[in-house]
Amino acid sequence: MVTLAEVAQHAGVSASTVSYVLSGKRSISASTRERVEESIQQLGYHPNAGARALASSKSNIIALMVPLRTDMYVPVMMEIAIAVATTARTHGYDVLLLTGEEGPAAVRRIAGSSLADAMILMDVELHDERLPLLRDSGRTAVLIGLPVDPSGVTCVDLDFEATGALCVDHLAGLGHTEVAVIGEAAAVYERHTGFAERTLDGIRAKAQEAGVRILHRPCEGGYAAMAGTLARVFDERPGTTGFIVQNEAAVEPLLNLLQQQGRAVPEDVSVVAVCPEQVATQASVRLTSVSIPAQEMGRRAVEQVMAKLAGRDSDEVELLEPVLTVRTSSGPAPV
Repeated sequence: MVTLAEVAQHAGVSASTVSYVLSGKRSISASTRERVEESIQQLGYHPNAGARALASSKSNIIALMVPLRTDMYVPVMMEIAIAVATTARTHGYDVLLLTGEEGPAAVRRIAGSSLADAMILMDVELHDERLPLLRDSGRTAVLIGLPVDPSGVTCVDLDFEATGALCVDHLAGLGHTEVAVIGEAAAVYERHTGFAERTLDGIRAKAQEAGVRILHRPCEGGYAAMAGTLARVFDERPGTTGFIVQNEAAVEPLLNLLQQQGRAVPEDVSVVAVCPEQVATQASVRLTSVSIPAQEMGRRAVEQVMAKLAGRDSDEVELLEPVLTVRTSSGPAPV
C-alpha cells in the first residue's frame, strides 16, 4: 500500500507539503500541487480514511437509513438508495447503508459518533419517532418523505396527495363514480407511513369534490390476498368500475383475477396505478399510472445534503410534481 512518504519522495517534496495539498489547509503553488497530484495518480495513493477524518473532522460519508420491511416494495427502496450512492460519489462521498428497523437508536448512534457527516432518512412516518432526536442532534439531515410536522428538517418526496388526486381526477373524467383503492399492506397504514396516508388523503379529498364514491381496502399483495380483497370489493360495491392500485405486488394478481371473472380492462373496469414505470409498462395490460421518481428523489436528497454541508442551511420541503401517463388500462366507464 502506497504511503504519504512515498508520494512525497516521488514528487520531490516534503511529506507535509503532500498533506497540505490533500487537506487544502495551506496555499501551495500551482506547479507543486500539479506535481504532487501527478505522483498521487501515478502511484495510486489513497489517503487513510480514519486519519483524514480525524484531521478534517469530516468522514465524507452519508448515512442512509433504509429500514427493509417485508411489507414494502424493496425494488423502489433500493432504486432510491442506488441513486443516493451514485450521486454522493460525484461529490466525493460514500454511503453507509443502515437497513435495520432501529428507529431512534440508529439516529442516536450516528449523531453521537463521527461515522457520518450527514443522514438521509427513508420510510418516513407521519409522526416519525426519529425526528425529535434528529432535531435535537443538530446533525445535517434530509428526509425522503414528509411527516405531519416538517419544521426544522429538510424533506424531498413525490407529492403523494397530488398523486392521489390526479388518479381520481382521471377516472372521474372518464365517468367512473364507483372506485376501489387497493392499498398497501395493513401494517403500512398501522405505522402511519407517510406516502400511503398522504395518497389516501389526496384520493378522498378529490373524490368528495368530484362526487366519486371511494372504497379503500389494504392488501398484502400476492394472488390469494388479492382474490380475497377483490371478492370483498365486489360484494360491498358491485357497481365498482374503477381501481386505483398503490401496491406493486397486487398489480398482476388484480389484472389476472379481473380477466378470470370476465371483466375486460378497460372496457368493463379501468385500472390506474401508483408504481414504478417498469411495473406499469411490463404488466399484462399496460397501466395508466403515476410513476415513482425514485432516482430523482435520491438525487435531490443528496443535493440538499450537499447544500446544507456547504452552509446553505435553509430547511425546506421539496415535493416533486406527479405526472400521470395514460396507457391502455383506463377508458370510459361502461354505460
